[in-house]
Amino acid sequence: MSEHCPPSFEKTPQGQCKLVSFYQMYDSVENKGMGGTQTSLPPYRDGFSPQQIDLGRYLFFDPLLSANKNLSCASCHQEDKGFSDGRDRSIGILGQKVKRGAPTLWNAAFLTRLFWDGRATSLEEQATGPLFAADEMGNSPEQLLNSLQTNQFYPAMFKQAFPEADKIELPQVYEALAAFQSSLISLNSRYDHYAHGYHQALSEKEVEGMNIFRSFVARCSECHTPPLFTNQQIAVIGTPEPEGLALDVGAEETFHSDKLKGGFKVPTLRNIVKTAPYMHSGVFTDLREAVDFYNKGRGHAVPEGVKMYIHWHIWEPNLTEEEIDRIVDFLGALTDESLAPAVPQSLPSGLK
Repeated sequence: MSEHCPPSFEKTPQGQCKLVSFYQMYDSVENKGMGGTQTSLPPYRDGFSPQQIDLGRYLFFDPLLSANKNLSCASCHQEDKGFSDGRDRSIGILGQKVKRGAPTLWNAAFLTRLFWDGRATSLEEQATGPLFAADEMGNSPEQLLNSLQTNQFYPAMFKQAFPEADKIELPQVYEALAAFQSSLISLNSRYDHYAHGYHQALSEKEVEGMNIFRSFVARCSECHTPPLFTNQQIAVIGTPEPEGLALDVGAEETFHSDKLKGGFKVPTLRNIVKTAPYMHSGVFTDLREAVDFYNKGRGHAVPEGVKMYIHWHIWEPNLTEEEIDRIVDFLGALTDESLAPAVPQSLPSGLK
């Protein structure tokens, strides 16, 4: 396994990988006001060893983690699709669509809540969801441990990553996956070059779109706040469900609050052009359709007879068709996959 930290991480004398970013130079407060271009980073996860990150990379791509050994984490979080899967809703171990789509994992190190409904508060907690959900990877803790412990290579790899442990334990699996996901940093887009002072990085149309995005008319950046382009909050926006699907109450179930009926975590817009279709159930097939949804007025898609407490930022901006196009242009400038990890050419399980 690698003894080197991933790009954008510096190895400390203690053998830990620490994030290095221009945004660490800024002292502005995240999620206050509209958020300027030079906005500081919120707290984030780092400090893992290179071996823990690399072990997590192998685990992430290995179908050995699923019950039938056909599905890996990377099956639903594909590197070439922005660590999503290009589906409206992901396909689980049973060959059927699950409840929601797969959100991107870019910049997961910064997130304080995971899943569309915000039910997990750490990457380790998040890992247990897909692994053991009957309709996702369908595994059990006992089978997962047995698969790893009886594998020809994994015991030695875990020993390198966790030298103080006598044997493989489940918390090590979760920590290794968290370590790898924390290394998926996307902060080097053309927008970032612009924010750091190279204003030629964006075209005139993209700058125009950025100004509309940040304006008090469109108000996009009040929820999709730089530099992560999410405020990490739960928002009720009244997204419609695809035809034939029942209403997904979202965060109402997580927080046991009817005020959050239909509420979902505000997603990052980083690499957004790579992760179509959009919203929790993929109801919008392209970015322009998704942007236009916000221009149609508060609660216009809420089902008749359903009461939702629509987020106050969702209103009637009355943007022109050209202004909507400019926002879409700007969103394209948030693409950055320069630090994409190497996909393993072979796996310890031999299943690839």
